[in-house]
Amino acid sequence: MKFIPAPHFVASLAAAVFLAASGAPRLANSRADEAPHTYLGFDRNIYPGDAALPVLRKIFTFTSYWLSPPPGEKTNTWRGKRRLLQAQGFGFIVLSRGRDSSEFKKFTDARQKGTLDARNVATAAKNEGFARGTVIFLDIEEGGRLANLYHAYLRAWADALVETGYRAGVYCSGMPVDEGRGVSIITADDVRNHIGAREIVYWVYNDACPPSPGCATIQDSPRPLASGIPYATVWQFAQSPRRREFTKRCAATYHADGNCYAPSDISHAWHLDINSASSPDPSAGAR
Repeated sequence: MKFIPAPHFVASLAAAVFLAASGAPRLANSRADEAPHTYLGFDRNIYPGDAALPVLRKIFTFTSYWLSPPPGEKTNTWRGKRRLLQAQGFGFIVLSRGRDSSEFKKFTDARQKGTLDARNVATAAKNEGFARGTVIFLDIEEGGRLANLYHAYLRAWADALVETGYRAGVYCSGMPVDEGRGVSIITADDVRNHIGAREIVYWVYNDACPPSPGCATIQDSPRPLASGIPYATVWQFAQSPRRREFTKRCAATYHADGNCYAPSDISHAWHLDINSASSPDPSAGAR
């Protein structure tokens, strides 16, 4: 995924040991019965191909699944792949591209487009075999404080999606943006402050090191709570390629080309964004 204000992500087989070798930050060790279990997942805009699935499944428990063309793409290469991914044992983070705020001229227009987008994505989810109750994440590309028109769009989208029997989630920034004069805003907080009583599931990105450990996470996947957003269910903590301004302290955990690769991907064929979650199936989409 590409983000505003940002671009995007596991290293080579040596990555299994580069935590200690690189001196990269990592979480303190704790016994399994003293901390909740976390699960690793990957996301990417382009489907990695059928041959990648057994390789990636050695490391990852869940995967993203687009219901619309991803940002910057005209087609959706994930379409029709749900059953194969499920057979491989993957859980899902189901998502759909959100609109840009420049597309909204009036509140009526924003609400109408939110309702339309929700109904379209619900139809796509049904066609792909995702049952009612699946969480669908709206991919919010804009960071910082969102425009009031965007909040109207998001509220209408969430309401209409719930009416179809699906659950609403958002993918958005979990990173503070300095607005000057001692004021900062985090997009996830901004959404939460404007969404009202609606139940929303949060998938946040924060690839800054710290709190992110970079790509070196195979043995100790970080808890979503460590993202700095206590209500996050999923944390995207590494992006491909890495954003240099945020990842200097964990640069050694990335491959030389700046991307993240699964340690099982010894040919470095599939660069990835890396996530942790408190569930092996964050969207409850593997049913």
